[in-house]
Parts: sequence; structure tokens; C-alpha cells
Amino acid sequence: MAIQHAVLALLASGPSYGYELKTSFESAVGPQWGPLNIGHLYQILDRLSRDGLVVAERQVQPVKPDRVVYEITKDGHAELERWLAEPSPRAGGFRDDFFLKIIAAARSGSPEAVRTVLANQRGHLLRELRNLGSLQTEAADMVVGLLLSAATRHVEADLAFIEDVEAALLTDGGASLAKLAESHKEETKTPANPPTPRRRAG
Repeated sequence: MAIQHAVLALLASGPSYGYELKTSFESAVGPQWGPLNIGHLYQILDRLSRDGLVVAERQVQPVKPDRVVYEITKDGHAELERWLAEPSPRAGGFRDDFFLKIIAAARSGSPEAVRTVLANQRGHLLRELRNLGSLQTEAADMVVGLLLSAATRHVEADLAFIEDVEAALLTDGGASLAKLAESHKEETKTPANPPTPRRRAG
């Protein structure tokens, strides 16, 4: 889990407590990630503690409630090194809700349905692109700037995919789309492997 290992990376710099880790994480990853839920963070810390990757120590404070400070263990350092040494596949593979909308619109055979899906998605992506541009301008941290640049490249790739869909499905007046929809109708009429009837004994 990426956040689990990010917490280990933060603790590798020294012991820390929950809200301090939350602030450090949000500062490190930048605004495009969004806030880290403190309840989720404590669940992660409990899991790391159970797995022997961190140790927790309760510190008494004279005025405020007791504070639980977490420190990375030798096994935690080893797990962090193992994680850093391996490649990172996409979290969701290539499963994407937008891809499913393209399939549904294409199967309808309606150029208007495809145009609507693409126009809505393009508008959403362009708003994301403007927001990321503003965040990049304001970013003071070099690594946060790089993360925002990576997010921008992902959005630009999605916009290029929309152009690919338009070129494939809409540039010939909808002929390719109609042919595609008709082929899908034929597929549903004729099973690929019709069942063989079983002969009765006797």
C-alpha cells in the first residue's frame, strides 16, 4: 500500500506522532493528492505496529492529552528499502470508468452519444489542466512541482486519447460507428459456441 510506505519514509527521518505525520505527508505530496484522513492514518499506524515495522510509545504531556509517538524499526527500514527497489504498477491497471462510457456510447451507434461523452470528458479534463497549472505556479517545493507536472502529463494523455476516439469513430460521418454497432448486434444474435444438444439414452 503506497500510503503505508510513505508513512515509513516519513518516520525514517525520525520519530513522529499522528497529526505531525498528517501535516508532513500533505506537505510532501502537494495539493493534488488531497487531505489525508487522520482516522485512516491511525489505522495504517496500528497495522504497521502490529507488523513490527514501527513501535509506538505513549508520552505524557503536562497539559495536553498523552501523545503516541511512532518510530520505525529495523524491519520497517528493510520493508521501506524493498518497496523503493521494486517498480510500481498502476494502482487500478487500465480499468477506467471513462473507457466503459466509450464502449457504451460506441455500441449505441449514435454519433451524438459519442460526442456528448467526449465533450463532457474534455471539459472536465481542461478544467483539471487549468487547476494543475495554477497549483504548479504556486508550488514552492521542487518535488511537489514535479508531482504536479506528472499529473499534468496524465491529463494531457487523456486529452490525446479523446482525439484518438474522435478520429476513429466520428471523422467519417458515423459510418464506422454504425458498422461497429451493427457487428455488436450480430454478435448478440449468434452465440459464438452454440451448445450441442445431448442425445437421450435408449
